[in-house]
Amino acid sequence: MTTTAKFNELKDQLDGDLFIDNVQRVLYSTDASQYKEMPLAVTKPKTVGDIKKIIAFARENNTSIIPRGAGTSLAGQVVGSGIVVDISKYMNRILEFNQKEKYVIIEPGVVLAELNQFLAPHGLQFGPETSTANRCVVGGMLGNNSCGLHSLVYGSVREHILEVDAILSDGSETTFKPLSKEEFRAKMNGNPNALEKAIYTNIFEMLSDPSNQHEIREKFPDPRVTRRNMGYAIDVLMDFEVFSEEGERFNFCKLLAGSEGTLAFSTRLKLNVIPLPPKHRGLVCAHFETLEESIYGNLIALKYKPTAIELMDDPVMQAAKQNIEQRKNRWFVQGDPGAMLMIEFSYENEDELTSTAEKLANELKEAGLGYHYPLITGAENIKRVWALRTAGLGLLSNVPGDRKGVPGIEDTAVHPEYLPEYIADLKKVLEKLGLSSIYYAHIATGEIHFRPLINFKDPKDVELFDTLMNEVAALVKKYRGSMSGEHGDGRARGKFIPFMLGEKNYQLIKSVKKAWDPDNIFNPGKIVDTPPITENLRVIPGKAIPDYDTSFDFSNNRGYFRSIEKCNGSGDCRKSSKIGGTLCPTFMATRDEDKSTRGRANILREYLYNNEKEQAFDHREIYDILDLCISCKACKSECPSNVDMAKLKAEFLQHYYDIHGIPLRSKLVAYLPRLNRLAMVFRPISNLMMNTSLLKKSIGFSTKRSVPSLSKITLNRWVGNGIPKPESATKGKVYLFNDEFTNYNESDIGIKAILLLTKLGYEVKIPVTKESGRTFLSKGLVKTAQKIASENVKLLKDIITSETPLIGIEPSAILAFRDEYPELVKDGLQKDAEKLGENSLLFEEFIAKEAEKGNIDSTAFSQEERKILIHGHCQQKAVASTDPTKRMLSLPANYTVDEIPSGCCGMAGSFGYEKEHYDLSMKIGEMVLFPAVRNAEAETIVSAPGTSCRHQIKDGTGKKALHPVEVLYEALA
Repeated sequence: MTTTAKFNELKDQLDGDLFIDNVQRVLYSTDASQYKEMPLAVTKPKTVGDIKKIIAFARENNTSIIPRGAGTSLAGQVVGSGIVVDISKYMNRILEFNQKEKYVIIEPGVVLAELNQFLAPHGLQFGPETSTANRCVVGGMLGNNSCGLHSLVYGSVREHILEVDAILSDGSETTFKPLSKEEFRAKMNGNPNALEKAIYTNIFEMLSDPSNQHEIREKFPDPRVTRRNMGYAIDVLMDFEVFSEEGERFNFCKLLAGSEGTLAFSTRLKLNVIPLPPKHRGLVCAHFETLEESIYGNLIALKYKPTAIELMDDPVMQAAKQNIEQRKNRWFVQGDPGAMLMIEFSYENEDELTSTAEKLANELKEAGLGYHYPLITGAENIKRVWALRTAGLGLLSNVPGDRKGVPGIEDTAVHPEYLPEYIADLKKVLEKLGLSSIYYAHIATGEIHFRPLINFKDPKDVELFDTLMNEVAALVKKYRGSMSGEHGDGRARGKFIPFMLGEKNYQLIKSVKKAWDPDNIFNPGKIVDTPPITENLRVIPGKAIPDYDTSFDFSNNRGYFRSIEKCNGSGDCRKSSKIGGTLCPTFMATRDEDKSTRGRANILREYLYNNEKEQAFDHREIYDILDLCISCKACKSECPSNVDMAKLKAEFLQHYYDIHGIPLRSKLVAYLPRLNRLAMVFRPISNLMMNTSLLKKSIGFSTKRSVPSLSKITLNRWVGNGIPKPESATKGKVYLFNDEFTNYNESDIGIKAILLLTKLGYEVKIPVTKESGRTFLSKGLVKTAQKIASENVKLLKDIITSETPLIGIEPSAILAFRDEYPELVKDGLQKDAEKLGENSLLFEEFIAKEAEKGNIDSTAFSQEERKILIHGHCQQKAVASTDPTKRMLSLPANYTVDEIPSGCCGMAGSFGYEKEHYDLSMKIGEMVLFPAVRNAEAETIVSAPGTSCRHQIKDGTGKKALHPVEVLYEALA
């Protein structure tokens, strides 16, 4: 039987999914590390039975399995040549919760942040909290023995894992939990499960030997280093009562913590949960001139018993300036500190918090350390500060060029008292090798993440990486630290275990692996017997990077391909709708890797990098993967690396169409504004025809959709009869952009916008322009969009200024001027386009700014009480903000405005109209938006700035949503 036939037979036996196609295998060939290896197959089990069948298949066919959650591992833990088993899609249920006894039982695919959302109303949490909390799964945290932000007080997963149901390598099931001495002995004597008996016998014989105990105590990292994850935790097991009179009951769960899926397959986890921190929390954000100052500042801060101390150095803070989302989170930063400590305190009493913060600041001042010590309080403010810190890894991917901050030495940990000397020594090593590094993260527990800039495309840098790793290993050993603090050994650091722990201890560790997994089925090549650290890299050293002529300007990232490479695999796009935000709507709705931004970037990168075709963009695989990107733009802001997949998609489609031609439906959608000009001549017939099933079917639209009708009169025609003058003295002149959607489909909104502005005292002009080009951009007709953009810039550059701005009603149209135009226009128009973009405002932005100046106030509006519920447009959230919309609609004194915590509505231009996308479109709407609208009180006004969003709300809920312009116009006194 062929391999394909065998996998097809297995597929028929599974309740879950199995894939052997090239695309899925490419998607799962990488994680957040520098490594890549093609797996044989990808599976997504639904049940324990599925996992047992996959293990049996691997054993019978002499292959292996690679357990995988969110794929955020940094040491190559989930990269391998066997069968990837992704438990994140289906095995993610919370099974049992006991508030009284403070435990929760879950499947391994539960996302940490979602677990804590579930626990929070009960005043509880799971203590270990990683920077990837919004997408990492607890099973992966167990595999890595994750620590996170508050490990100073909460420790690691090892301290909070109570029981594990697991499948062993022979396919048998067992439960690991605390055992008395008698129960432990029973596991060795008369145990009908031969493999389980061997496991217990192995550890008993190993740790009962005094010479082994001595070797472990002498050579393992300093036990005071709480972040130590090298090898298997046999040093921890040695302290249990089976081997120590004063120890706790023996529990193999402590060994599974940090075992990286190499020993058993966990299917059910029982976790200890703890009370939420005291309600009065604050962050002393101590600013230092230099990194060295901050290291000594850390030692002083530790004396005050903080709950966390995190380091962030200057390069990270500078990178945050370039990120749309993180730029907003720098509000508390004064000047340009060389380093910052974020020192968190939690108290039941507010006075204690302020008093401690003051004492700490005074001691730092007296020691001559630091220059600014603001105390940040308030849950939202603290959340923003931590968001800035945890975005560090992604932000570093924004450094232009091929040298990137790579993982390798980033996970070293030493006791905090040695940090000053250790950092000084490390700097000497880096200087000797001609390298520089950034420094950030968990300084309180002695683990600073170092990210030296390495170019794996250069063979010399590959050798340099190997040299660096060896030199740093010697340095860590000097201070009796750990090469793996929380990111694990994987294939990046397993090589150093014999050196760090000694050959005898390494052989003990290997014997553990052999006892548990004699056929090497579980995740081989991790921790023990690892391949060389410079093998299986994502890139081939010495291989040239492809270069392309593009319509968009990608020079900021040194080309199209390097713009794709900004994705480092950290997986920020894998969060669910429960977490919030917009990124990534298609992943939120499906939990499928191929529908995440990371998945699309991986496919783009791999197929272009390994292209053997004459036409580089001639890959149907890329086309199909990008087809489900809805171009919401959320990745441009919410992804710390600013991977703009909508832009990458549009550019790819243009090249693909150049080879294969433009599909008819794409042409019709792109040219719709021009077709509407003709359709207006026959408006009643056109409206009737556009909503017939026959026409919808013929162009590939869903018959379940209502197609927007043409207005009775275009806005251009209405304006031709004369724009009213301001009723009082003019407050200034504005230009209203008559976009293609407003002009033909919703001219009533445009009319109300003009009337509202004139009643508020503004002179309104409609400039001569082309359409925005949005429909062309959305369908990948970038060359045509480029001509439109250039023409619009030429038409507007001499009349649009900060005093006479361009105001837009439809976010996707007006924000094209700000977002796409500067990177699209040619012929020396870039500067003009940038200036035009700066002065192109959403209608709500203009009104909010004028209100801030005092030119508009509540006296112009009704005193009636109304509730407004708004849904923001995707591009508005990504490129601008929904805050001006909320501020504008709050102008009437008694209007209460709330924003629906929704991401994308799911319509996304024409996406939701297309028959093959309809179901996914509605599924996205059903995540948050539709239920919120349905549950709103009857008298509540639902408002949405986006025309697509309003149509999606109508089709999904039957309710009519108003543009904010309409709401404010109706509120005029």
